[in-house]
Amino acid sequence: MLTALHKNARAQLFIGLLIGTGFGFFLQKGGVTTYDVIVGQLLLQDFTVVKLMLSAVVVGMVGFYLLKGKGMAQVHCKNVTLGSVVIGGLIFGAGFAVLGYCPGTVAGAVGQGWLDALVGGVVGMVLGAGIFARLYPRLVGGVLARGEYEVRTIPEVLGVNEWVVVGGVVVLILAVLYLLEALGV
Repeated sequence: MLTALHKNARAQLFIGLLIGTGFGFFLQKGGVTTYDVIVGQLLLQDFTVVKLMLSAVVVGMVGFYLLKGKGMAQVHCKNVTLGSVVIGGLIFGAGFAVLGYCPGTVAGAVGQGWLDALVGGVVGMVLGAGIFARLYPRLVGGVLARGEYEVRTIPEVLGVNEWVVVGGVVVLILAVLYLLEALGV
């Protein structure tokens, strides 16, 4: 059904731009592009970010499995390494702690006009990507290759229908969202 789209790189870029713009719009409208909201989340005082992300997980997960069921999407799990996960996690965490934005919220904050996100975030991401690209040939055979393990989906691990897991996760997330609202955080 989407074979023609898979062969059209320009259309894919345009759709990606539209989806990215929409994502940034909803991040801004959700209030998670504001430094104080993000820092409030890191201090466990304001759970706006968690509520928005959990809502996005529910919508994205159900939407993905609906598309997968119609043959319009596929799971593309790639084996990962412990080295790449640890290095990536440390870099992401350090950037988040120093700047107060993650890559998604920094783009939304730039769109909102926050100069700290533009100077510290976008410039930092471009510099970081450049440094990583420069070091990648040396890292790929070293630390990034350490501790490789096979990635399997939760339904594969449990040996159950994927909708059992999707339904369980949706119920769990809705319970967490209800609890957060009841607690007023």
